[in-house]
Amino acid sequence: MRTFTLPGTELSVSDVVLGLMRIQDTSDDEVRTLVSAARDAGITLLDHADIYGDRLHGCERRFAEALRFTASEREQWVIQSKAGIVKDGPYFDFSYAHIMESVHGSLEALGTGYLDILLLHRPDALVEPEEVARAFDELSASGKVRAFGVSNHTPRQIDLLRKYVAQPLVANQLQLSITHAPMIAQGIAANMQGLPQSVSRDDGVLDYCRLHDITVQAWSPFQANFFDGPFLGSDRYPELNAVIDRLSAQYGVPAEAIAVAWITRHPARMQVVLGTTSPDRVAAAAQGSDVTLTRAEWYELVRAAGYTVP
Repeated sequence: MRTFTLPGTELSVSDVVLGLMRIQDTSDDEVRTLVSAARDAGITLLDHADIYGDRLHGCERRFAEALRFTASEREQWVIQSKAGIVKDGPYFDFSYAHIMESVHGSLEALGTGYLDILLLHRPDALVEPEEVARAFDELSASGKVRAFGVSNHTPRQIDLLRKYVAQPLVANQLQLSITHAPMIAQGIAANMQGLPQSVSRDDGVLDYCRLHDITVQAWSPFQANFFDGPFLGSDRYPELNAVIDRLSAQYGVPAEAIAVAWITRHPARMQVVLGTTSPDRVAAAAQGSDVTLTRAEWYELVRAAGYTVP
């Protein structure tokens, strides 16, 4: 597993991240086995959010109950959580009061004195960036949060925050898979009239993040589109799966590893966030960090996914 220093921080992080949004109903042993599989695969970053679970902070609490980290064990992990989504509605809240309440709730649920990274979870159209800055200043000064970022934000939404927030925004968590890749595919076929792929849907968010040392964390790396099922093994993507299967055999890794390798091959140095509760699938996907696809193979996967490479 490759690791790197997250730009804007002193945190050493892995290419692959273990997301823990589905552990609410798992047993202690199942949580421990999942996290152990991640550790054995070289994963160093664990991803939470206050809304994950059937109640507020549910998955964070389930995680802490199962693991019961000692102080030294806690130091071995980079733990991030997210705040800003209110389930009742739903709606979004980036107010000072909500951010502070959420972080304190996450710290209590996780049984830790600090978060390594806090992300703002989906944009709040009513954001008052001065309130975000006030919360970030207090959380940073108190040592309760070491680094900050966003999730699902556009370049202009980030610019608005950066005008007021003193701390660097070090990550932007965005949906990305081979079949759901508008942030990459648009640039490949820019300025091609009549081709939907050429339409910019995110104001060049990937290039923006690269220019500003913001690490893209790719969520749903196996989803075909927006929660409509995986593309791996799907009869909706026969050509893509044929290419993945061939590359899987060629590199001696599972299909999941090829899907991860397609993302980690990109020079933006993106991370891949896994949402599975299967230790075997974590181990399989993590192998993608060590596979370096050739340019020809990378573009072949793009074409096989249905995108135009002019």
